Amino acid sequence: MYKKSPKHPIFDEISVIRTTDGACIPFDPANTDAQQFAKWLKEGNVPEPTVEGEQVTQEWINQTIALLLPNG
Repeated sequence: MYKKSPKHPIFDEISVIRTTDGACIPFDPANTDAQQFAKWLKEGNVPEPTVEGEQVTQEWINQTIALLLPNG
């Protein structure tokens, strides 16, 4: 399970938190944990929002997959 990390003051989301162990996973296509997260998203899963009550949009999911799995 994952949770979106808070927005950086300058950049958009640059990482996600893996809730099972609290690991911060950077949005780097070369990072194997980030690739696993993107595959998890492709399977139809949705991370918890940063703030309870907010929604994680399909647009965000699609952009994140494209960033982390550029070759599909």
